[in-house]
Amino acid sequence: MNIHFGFSYIGLIFLVMLMIPNIIWSKNKPKDYDKYVINENKILLIFERIGEVLVTCLSLIFSDFNINTISKWSIVLLIAFVLMILYEIYWIRYFKSNKTMKDFYSSLLGVPVAGATLPVVAFFLLGIYGKNIFLILSVIILGIGHIGIHLNHLKEIG
Repeated sequence: MNIHFGFSYIGLIFLVMLMIPNIIWSKNKPKDYDKYVINENKILLIFERIGEVLVTCLSLIFSDFNINTISKWSIVLLIAFVLMILYEIYWIRYFKSNKTMKDFYSSLLGVPVAGATLPVVAFFLLGIYGKNIFLILSVIILGIGHIGIHLNHLKEIG
C-alpha cells in the first residue's frame, strides 16, 4: 500500500457533487424535519461529524484518487462515479417532490435511504480505488453515523 500526498481533483469532484445538493437542501428541508433532528442518537451524530471531517480532508490530500492509468481498478472508480450520478438523480427527484420526510428518506433502485447510502458507498469505493486505508476507515466511521441516523429517522416516520 503506497500512499501519496498531493491534491486529488477526483476527490474534489466527488465533494462538489456531494456539497452542491446539500447546500440547496438547506433551503428545501422536508416538512417537520426539525422535530426528528432533536431525537438523533448522539453517538451516531459524533460518528457522523468525525467521519464528515475526515472524509472531506482525506479526499483532497491524497493524489492516489486521481486517474493515472486505465486498469482493472478503473472499474471501481467508474462504479463510484456512477453511484455519485445516482446520488444527483436522488436529489433531483427529491427537489421535484413534495419534500416530505418520506421523500427525503426514500430509496432509489432498491438502495435504502439513498441520500445517505449512495455517497457513503461511492466514497468507500474511492478509498478502495486509491488503496487508501485512511479513507476507507473514515468512510466506515461516517457510514455508521450518517446511514445510522437516516435509518433511525426512517423508522420514526414509519
